Amino acid sequence: MQERYDPEAVEQEAQKYWRENECFSAKEKPGERKFYCLSMFPYPSGRLHMGHVRNYTIGDAIARFRRMRGDNVMQPMGWDAFGLPAENAALERKVLPGAWTRGNIQAMREQLQRLGFGYDWERELATCDPEYYRWEQWFFIRLFQKGLAYRKKALVNWDPVDQTVLANEQVIEGRGWRSGAVVEQREVEQWFLRITDYAEELLNALDQLEGRWPPQVLQMQRNWIGRSEGVEIRFDLEGREEPLTVFTTRPDTLMGTTYMALAPEHPIVQEISRSNKELKDFLNQSVQTSEESLRDREGYPLGLNALHPLTGETLPVWVASFVLMEYGSGAVMSVPAHDQRDWEFARHHGLPIRQVIAPSDGSEADLDAEAYLDWGVLVNSGEFDGLSSEEGYAAIAQRLSGQGYGESVVRYRLHDWGVSRQRRWGCPIPMIHCEECGVLPVPEEDLPVVLDETLPPEAELPESWRVVECPECGRPAQRDTDTFDTFVESSWYQARFCSPDSDDAMLDDRARYWLPVDQYIGGIEHAILHLLYARFFHKLMRDEGLVDGDEPFAHLLTQGMVLKDGHKMSKSWGNVVDPEPLIERYGADTVRLFVLFASPPEHTLEWSDSGVEGCSRFLKRFWRFAYQHRDCASAEDVDAGGLDSQQEELRRKLHETIQKAGRVVEQRHTFNTAIAANMELLNDLMRLSEDGKAEPGLVRECLEAMLRMLAPAVPHLTHVLWHEFGFAGVVLDQPWPEADESALQRSVEQIVVQVNGKVRAQLELAVDIGEDELRQKVLDNAKVQRFIEGKTVVRFIQVPHKLVNVVVRDA
Repeated sequence: MQERYDPEAVEQEAQKYWRENECFSAKEKPGERKFYCLSMFPYPSGRLHMGHVRNYTIGDAIARFRRMRGDNVMQPMGWDAFGLPAENAALERKVLPGAWTRGNIQAMREQLQRLGFGYDWERELATCDPEYYRWEQWFFIRLFQKGLAYRKKALVNWDPVDQTVLANEQVIEGRGWRSGAVVEQREVEQWFLRITDYAEELLNALDQLEGRWPPQVLQMQRNWIGRSEGVEIRFDLEGREEPLTVFTTRPDTLMGTTYMALAPEHPIVQEISRSNKELKDFLNQSVQTSEESLRDREGYPLGLNALHPLTGETLPVWVASFVLMEYGSGAVMSVPAHDQRDWEFARHHGLPIRQVIAPSDGSEADLDAEAYLDWGVLVNSGEFDGLSSEEGYAAIAQRLSGQGYGESVVRYRLHDWGVSRQRRWGCPIPMIHCEECGVLPVPEEDLPVVLDETLPPEAELPESWRVVECPECGRPAQRDTDTFDTFVESSWYQARFCSPDSDDAMLDDRARYWLPVDQYIGGIEHAILHLLYARFFHKLMRDEGLVDGDEPFAHLLTQGMVLKDGHKMSKSWGNVVDPEPLIERYGADTVRLFVLFASPPEHTLEWSDSGVEGCSRFLKRFWRFAYQHRDCASAEDVDAGGLDSQQEELRRKLHETIQKAGRVVEQRHTFNTAIAANMELLNDLMRLSEDGKAEPGLVRECLEAMLRMLAPAVPHLTHVLWHEFGFAGVVLDQPWPEADESALQRSVEQIVVQVNGKVRAQLELAVDIGEDELRQKVLDNAKVQRFIEGKTVVRFIQVPHKLVNVVVRDA
């Protein structure tokens, strides 16, 4: 054993052992308690950043801790490899997306391995591999056959110069990110999954996750699903057969409707725009408006009138930028007196504002200042005048239903999931378009439809790839040239990790053993879309008979961001910390230790160079102390009866640390508390050694327990020291230490003494002291005597084992 701590040598030795002995290869063991630990897999950008390091360090520490608790642990790793960033990088660097992505995967894999994460690399997958997306294509076809996947027209952002569809994030102030051309809105056929069929279940199942998922994530999902009870109302349109349908949660305000507003994407708006250049220009201009306050006021009259369902009054129909196609039907009945955005729009365009709700307390609503939003009493509402809002809601809903113009319904903010992307670097959608037979799935025996990785993203797809034989009539047909939204790949990867080598099925019985994921770790920025889609996909797979259970992730931990100088690490702030030089200088264990010690996992972590230095010093001190006391490795077990009071106190501190560390990691994953307790313990152990009282058996007991407690955080150092001390086996396979209850027992304890609520003394007394003896020792204490002399004791208050308060008054 070397006296100097050499992180590189230590880490190479530990990793060599783990690799040669396949220490992290997970096997199904029926009858044993399993633990599937998964951190959200990364997009292979080419370099790890500290956000990655924090996420994966937390996950690895949890996995190692659960292994020490006796669980059969699986912790896999893979790559969310498709997507727009790779395509953009390929265009910028003039390389192929596949080559760029796989080079990045290789580089990031080496970085992860250098950090010592205990992944089962045999289960590694990349979503860009045909072996993976073959089954995604197969499953999509199953959904299509069950009516859960369908095709319809939807608006997209169109770059007229690049002749391509742009994602929302590629539209910068209304212009294409690369060409700078003004972006247009176009209708394009898109594929959708019927997530709305599962809206109620997705919402209700969140109750099962209470106490297991962060409350804010559950609330964000509830808000996104957005269940609303209200009334669906039909307004006839002059000159048109089809009525305009709106959804409202405030039918009591119906009599205050003064205009109708449609979303820019509404089919009626799109239809009129084809023959109305001014409207088309307005729609294109609205895409360019980035300021929300301006968008809320933008509108254009469509030259249409709707008829009020109860009064027959004509209401002008406008297109309004503030109306969202994603909510309801993309149409709203505008009641400017009682909705603030309707009010602002009406004021801007000179539309009428009619009050129909008055405050219940008889006060006046100042509609010149703002809309009146509260419930109240109906006014200016004809036969409904004088009803409360609640009564008006019911009465108007009943009248609409009776006349065939409406009914009470439940609606969701959630809309079906559009999964088409007009991108090259993605999973091809396995459908064929035949002029005679329509849209058909690719035959199963022809899967996967393989992406041609030899083509640069800007190149035309060759006819040899596009043109295929129709599987029904045999005539020439066209492949679907769209690719899947990358959220599709990340919605089921957790299941494929269970059976990554299955060639005959999407999943096999191993998925039933490992799922659900017991602990999922990732950033809160994925709280809505990724987690919602993964929950949806799990239910789809359940209904296909592929998995058991209703939810994919039993527990969720959302780690906080990494900050530096008060800002999130980013290139724009110039505060990015590259983990590679830190590993070179301090070693992987120091980086891991700092990430776990600096903050509880859910909190933000403020980067500190001095904090990293401090963690490095701790590991050096620990190593040096172990080296200096290496002879203690062969010492006999400690004789608790032969310890003096100082040694006995240290042993008690050791077992209190074992008890505390195990509890906080088990319950809250607060490794920072466990690490801090071990740092304090090392300081106490070093002081005892300096006093010449380092009894060999006690030192051995302390070091053995500390190596186990620190193993999840600093696995390399603890692996090597465990071996150097000659302890049995490897620390990776040791159980978490158990506290010795007898060592926790105290014969004496510190009691705080107060006089009239102010601390006046501290006494060391026997734990089993009687009440009369306690009272006598407190009152006889010289410090206490100074404050009670010549006074009358009126009360003697005890908080057992902690505090005594003597209440006195003047005699």
